[in-house]
Amino acid sequence: MASFSKVLVANRGEIAVRVFRTLRELGIGTIAVYSEADRGRLHTRVADEAYLIGPGPADQSYLRGDVIVETALRAGAEAVHPGYGFLAENAAFARAVEEAGLVWIGPPPAAIELMGSKTRARTAMEAAGVPIVPGSTEPVTAVGEVVALGEAIGYPLIIKAAAGGGGKGMEIVADADTAVRAFESAQRQGLKYFADAAVYVEKFIENPRHVEAQVLADAHGNVLFLGERDCTIQRRHQKLIEETPSPAVDDALRARIGEIAVSAARAAGYRSAGTIEGLLTAEGDYFFMEMNTRIQVEHTVTEMVTGLDLVREQILVAQGEPLSLRQEDVSPRGHAIECRINAEDVSRGFLPAPGLITAYEEPAGPGVRVDSGVRAGDEISGLYDPMIAKLIVHDTTRETARRRMLRALEEFHIEGPPTIVGFHLALLSEPCFVAGGTCHGIVESQELAQRAGEITKQLSHRTTTVARRPDGVPTRERLVAVEVDGRAYEVRLHVTEAPWAELARRRRERAAATAAGGSGAVTSPMQGTVLKVDVAEGDEVTAGQVLLVVEAMKMENEIAAPRDGVVRDLGIAAGEAVANGQLLCVVAERE
Repeated sequence: MASFSKVLVANRGEIAVRVFRTLRELGIGTIAVYSEADRGRLHTRVADEAYLIGPGPADQSYLRGDVIVETALRAGAEAVHPGYGFLAENAAFARAVEEAGLVWIGPPPAAIELMGSKTRARTAMEAAGVPIVPGSTEPVTAVGEVVALGEAIGYPLIIKAAAGGGGKGMEIVADADTAVRAFESAQRQGLKYFADAAVYVEKFIENPRHVEAQVLADAHGNVLFLGERDCTIQRRHQKLIEETPSPAVDDALRARIGEIAVSAARAAGYRSAGTIEGLLTAEGDYFFMEMNTRIQVEHTVTEMVTGLDLVREQILVAQGEPLSLRQEDVSPRGHAIECRINAEDVSRGFLPAPGLITAYEEPAGPGVRVDSGVRAGDEISGLYDPMIAKLIVHDTTRETARRRMLRALEEFHIEGPPTIVGFHLALLSEPCFVAGGTCHGIVESQELAQRAGEITKQLSHRTTTVARRPDGVPTRERLVAVEVDGRAYEVRLHVTEAPWAELARRRRERAAATAAGGSGAVTSPMQGTVLKVDVAEGDEVTAGQVLLVVEAMKMENEIAAPRDGVVRDLGIAAGEAVANGQLLCVVAERE
């Protein structure tokens, strides 16, 4: 097959920018798509061409496969790269791309379909001799089945959406009493995110390591194992820090994981880049969990240690070429760590924090890589994932890589929405992380959150204050380094503040004022959509009782009663959009 002349990337943000860079290196034309909410964003600027595909909500734009295919044809594209998320693991979309005469830069639709059904995937892996976590291999349709499994294999269990992935549609069942809420929540998330309410159940393995294997396969029968990644540091099943190699994997275990990964890929009839996700127990048992049939967010750390460009390999494989190397040529060197820089408020339980980025400066230096799709002045929208950027470092050892990451984090300057930079600085300094442990319980601890808050305050000296000139124009005070007679000084300089920066500040001030409303007021901690309302006007509730569930940036957030009382002024219903700080109801004192 001849080389592509034009490729459309059916995605947005940092992954679109990252794929465009490789395409440009290969001399291939680049086509971007964007929603109304993404007008002018970086990924539209770095592409050769960009096309509007719909309104801001993903289901009206980035999830409109028919519109994307039509756009690709209209733009003269020969292939489509899906990135990750959105339609990347949608077999129907992959088929639609191929049926339109375009090339799908990814695995065969049949492989996506097989691995997209976690129950079918578990059955296929079991048949291929790949070890799977104990549990059901068929969908569970009633709470009674969940309880029966708990009695058979023991609690805790974990309920997962059969079509799920990315940590969505997963709920832990501690005992029979918690089965109903977990079952309903997993079904609801499965239907919302994957249009499939089917769920299955596994034994919940406590304090495991999340160790995944990168594979690469072509259409000529070659399947390579490119090493493992440790993604154990997570919150709400969302990865925060990834590294390779895993500090818990020796050469013998690595070889076994590689054999399992290659067997799994072959059993799926796989082609392109893919990831076998697995659980590693404290006893050294490794279980297949699922396969991500796409490029991973954390593919970057594998690239850093192997020197490979995985996106380039994807493109070459899609062009029909064999892999550019053999298994014996794979020789990872050094250690790489990735920190996801998300717009989340650690002090409020990692709640998504949409907002305008008023200042943005990336770290640099040897062994430092930043994958981002934003600039100062860009809005982190509540419509999409809260990721701002990915910070990746590489060095000769884990310890030197850790220290390099600390330095890079300190140099990462982001103003506007709260971020988890302070959290990363706190966690990477914890003894458990330094020792290569799982840090189980530490990530969610109040102590770490407090430490992260302290670090964030220490970093805030770089954020300068806002004042006004006599004519009322807002200015921002910045520290500027100067040198006089060979000595360095810091000078405070007042510069005119950008209009969008002032707008962002006013938004935050209004939200803070609303959130600080009257006693008993229950406000939305984020911009989002009401998924479920568990109470009615006049209901008596107790402190901590769940009142409703608000979804934002693909996360479900339970809103609880701040005290005992009676529900008053309940003015919202399921399906309604709410703003950050909006009054949802009041828990009034009992008369």
